[in-house]
Amino acid sequence: MKRFLLIALIIAGGLLWVQSARLRSEKRERRRLESNQTALMSDVEIYRTKAGKAAASNMVLNLRVSELERLRAADAESIRDLGIKLKRVESTAKTATATVVELRAKLRDTAVVRETSAGAVIIDSMRTFRWRDPWVTVEGLIERDSVACRVESIDTLRQVVHRVPRRFLFIRWGTKAIRQEVMSSNPHTRIVYTDYIELKKRNR
Repeated sequence: MKRFLLIALIIAGGLLWVQSARLRSEKRERRRLESNQTALMSDVEIYRTKAGKAAASNMVLNLRVSELERLRAADAESIRDLGIKLKRVESTAKTATATVVELRAKLRDTAVVRETSAGAVIIDSMRTFRWRDPWVTVEGLIERDSVACRVESIDTLRQVVHRVPRRFLFIRWGTKAIRQEVMSSNPHTRIVYTDYIELKKRNR
């Protein structure tokens, strides 16, 4: 009798553990879906840092591979184009920027020696200009009816993914959301859009 009672207790304990694990899993899944819904409904926050640099902030999406393929088909295709299998991806991020430079540069006369198709050597005059700062270089050559120009822009995007805790008065605990912050080092750059997606693994 005691043996059957012990077996019954073990079975009941096992069932209770399985049910408890299932409830915890469902609770985590519900929180994930609620967080994703909030992230999808939230706009990207564009702002300036204390140092005046362009920055953007947004909530992180946590998607399954099947959800990434369905909701972000273009991103999934870009990942495949890199030769990476989706099931091996930990996270993927995308940031769009626009660089606008308003400048004024002095024109300089330059003599250029040319040889014609007939073999004659002629001296032609052109006007050149050059403008640069630590981030952007603009060089140009003005001919009679055309302009040749070269623009080089250097930028460094810094990305930080951080946890936002829940708050009640002065008490902070747990995790309310995961957010991404992106900052540009180029003062001419404006961040247009950004997103960050974590891929949920089956065994997590």
